[in-house]
Amino acid sequence: MRELQGDFDATGQRYAIVATRWNEALVDRLVSGAASVLADCGVADGDITVVRVPGAFEIPLAVDRLADGGGLDGIVAVGTVIRGETPHFDYVAGECARGLSTTTLEYGIPVGFGVITAENPAQAEARAGDDEDSNKGAEGASAAVEMATLLARIDAR
Repeated sequence: MRELQGDFDATGQRYAIVATRWNEALVDRLVSGAASVLADCGVADGDITVVRVPGAFEIPLAVDRLADGGGLDGIVAVGTVIRGETPHFDYVAGECARGLSTTTLEYGIPVGFGVITAENPAQAEARAGDDEDSNKGAEGASAAVEMATLLARIDAR
């Protein structure tokens, strides 16, 4: 039996991080976490592009355009959606996730989901931690790299 899985050697690969400006203090920590993981995986600083969008609802369009342009091995989406008193949270978080999933399947490019969906600001703060185990941006970058290397192995089989 043969087993295929990805790894974390992204040397020579190119990535984009699509980040919201909404909740910028938290999102900047997610961008840092994602960039740190990409660097640890061998991605050169010049091979990482950060794209800023207004909010989480706009992430999928930017990701879709980047995927359509080609030349990237993966994309990391980072942002925060914090539940409030209206159903706004459900629409934004759900459409963001749906849009990213659609792009992943349409273009066959890994999109790491580093978008925090939290019930309150304290939960969001905890998910934007300073170490890779508590930072959704780092988690999204790890997933994107692992999937990019796995897809390369699947294509080469």
